[in-house]
Amino acid sequence: MTKKKITILLGHPNKDTLTEYFVEQYVRGAMSAGHEIRRINVGDLQFDPILHKGYKTIQELEPDLKKAQEDIKWCDHFVIFYPTWWSTMPALLKGFFDRVWLPGFAFHFHKSGYWWDGLLKGRTARVFVTSDTPPIIARIIFGDTTNEIRKGILWFAGFRTYVKKIGPCKHITPTRAERYGKMLQRYGRCAK
Repeated sequence: MTKKKITILLGHPNKDTLTEYFVEQYVRGAMSAGHEIRRINVGDLQFDPILHKGYKTIQELEPDLKKAQEDIKWCDHFVIFYPTWWSTMPALLKGFFDRVWLPGFAFHFHKSGYWWDGLLKGRTARVFVTSDTPPIIARIIFGDTTNEIRKGILWFAGFRTYVKKIGPCKHITPTRAERYGKMLQRYGRCAK
């Protein structure tokens, strides 16, 4: 198996969560297979998550966001873990992408303005989304709640992206959490 460079983003603002446990299990599997790992915990970063003027004026990136960009450029495989809140990602994670996913880093528009180049192409991404609702029920009621991250963010920048939903997590038993943990270790070992 080819060893990969993997950047893992914990998109939950709080580390003391089931989502963090899942990240740790993925890391355990990836390290056991010899993959190189870099981690970004969105809740530990010091940055303003608000893109105050849109892209008319690019805000100066804080050091933590510059480092995050370096870690994303470095990787072959980008792995993101986050909980579903109100059928989307947490606001802090959305703010992270608003600030980091800049022209010249993630994409470049052609002069015509009708097409773009994804500047992070050639990489893969895996998004793990936790939910208190069983994924099939959430899909029936709310539709595809991962389109924003899968297409609007990652695919737009050139990533070949895969999504895995995990749930229900609200009243998860230790046995079931451990079963999910073993599954995530397998994903980590295979760098999927």
